[in-house]
Amino acid sequence: MLRWFLVVFLALMFISWLSPMLRRIGFGKLPGDLRFRWRGREWDIPLASTLLLSFVASLIAKFI
Repeated sequence: MLRWFLVVFLALMFISWLSPMLRRIGFGKLPGDLRFRWRGREWDIPLASTLLLSFVASLIAKFI
């Protein structure tokens, strides 16, 4: 249980670290990614970017 918690925690840290760099190259701005302002705060829901990144990750996992 502790090992899975650690893996999820490190994955979330890695994703949050890569998020600004990925946004500069276009992820988060794809058609299907939602961005809106509610109560003075910007909200991002990157649906298309998440699907694309999971597809790439599954391809990499398949060939490793």
